[in-house]
Amino acid sequence: MDEVHTGIGGTGIVGVLHGKMQGNRCVGLRADMDALPIQEATDLPYASKNQGKMHACGHDSHTTMLLGAARYLAETRDFAGKVHLIFQPAEEGLGGARRMLEEGLFDRFPCDEIYGMHNDPNSPEGRVSVKIGPAMSGATFFDITVEGVGSHAAMPHQSRDPIIVATALVQQLQSVVSRNRPPAEPLVLSVTQIHAGSAYNVVPGTASIAGTIRYFSDELRDLTHERIQDLCAGFEKAYGVTISVDLRNIFHVLMNDPDLGREYLKAAADVVGEENAVETDQYATGSEDFADMLKVVPGAYCRVGHAGSVPLHNPGFVLDDGILPIGASVMARVVERRLPVTQ
Repeated sequence: MDEVHTGIGGTGIVGVLHGKMQGNRCVGLRADMDALPIQEATDLPYASKNQGKMHACGHDSHTTMLLGAARYLAETRDFAGKVHLIFQPAEEGLGGARRMLEEGLFDRFPCDEIYGMHNDPNSPEGRVSVKIGPAMSGATFFDITVEGVGSHAAMPHQSRDPIIVATALVQQLQSVVSRNRPPAEPLVLSVTQIHAGSAYNVVPGTASIAGTIRYFSDELRDLTHERIQDLCAGFEKAYGVTISVDLRNIFHVLMNDPDLGREYLKAAADVVGEENAVETDQYATGSEDFADMLKVVPGAYCRVGHAGSVPLHNPGFVLDDGILPIGASVMARVVERRLPVTQ
């Protein structure tokens, strides 16, 4: 590595490599490197030794693949220009990409185009796929708190029961998907938490619900936000309670540049063959904060299939390490294709 810069976005790292010939262009390669708050249940000899933390999304493999690409490119230098190798922390909903951008990532390390990738146990082994255009959903996280009036559980008429309101609201939130969403547009609204009460004989004063919205257009996101606010306002009036709503955009829609997405597939075809480098029409309703970088610099994001049937974010997830040379080679190859050495 010609240069190594640390402490960007907290624990982020950027490496700089120069090709065998000077050039005016720079390609960025990015990998995320965080784990998840999940207790590993694989019983493997190399399972996580940190209680309640595991690489259940395979980000350790992404870091390894980028290191492999870096090693090859440093040894061969068969490109003209520069490569910026971006190791990003805090992808799992913690704003790692945004923090790196706020701290001047592309001001300090400008890129003409940028590429990332993710392992995929749901795809055929060895297949590299790219969805052109909107590829992964944007995401909002929400917290809704119902402030009612508590009472003795034997005298519920003296309360304004927030549990009744919260559970009814959970059901009505799904009407946004079934009745406000245009049928051809993907939208997911999932309530993932309900919290209320601490005793068998007390109607609590508050109840809270939380969850996530996944979407593929900003217009649909805005509509969903508006309808949630409207529903909560209506429930306030109907039940005589106070409801606070916190809607937070966590991920943008990941948009793959059409031309660069197809260039990425050409690089992948050099590694896995044309039959295994596939332009797919399948959206992914998961989210990825590489989308934030793609809003600033054009580029593309691919998925690399590997053996195994346990899904991501599962305590039994096991990465097939056969994916490592594939990912490293595809990343290195896109650099060579996009920064060719001219004689």
